[in-house]
Amino acid sequence: MPLPKPHYQPTFAPEQLEEARRIVASHSAPQAQVRRARLALVLAEHPELSHKEIGALCDLDDETVYKWRRRWTTHGWSLQDAPRPGRPRAFPP
Repeated sequence: MPLPKPHYQPTFAPEQLEEARRIVASHSAPQAQVRRARLALVLAEHPELSHKEIGALCDLDDETVYKWRRRWTTHGWSLQDAPRPGRPRAFPP
């Protein structure tokens, strides 16, 4: 029995996909951005797959796939972390 179609279906502009390809190919990009860019490329190629199937392809947890699908659908394109509440970091990442 096939899994139900995901509720959140983000759409990506060609410029956004090109940025994602550039980040994936970069050797100096932060690893978190590379994973998100790879996720965006897989989602653009296979939008019908479930969170678990996408997670297996990208080596991500299905909750992470759900989070980014929802975020890209509701808030738009961004590979950056959302601003965190509280005191700013004292040390650089």
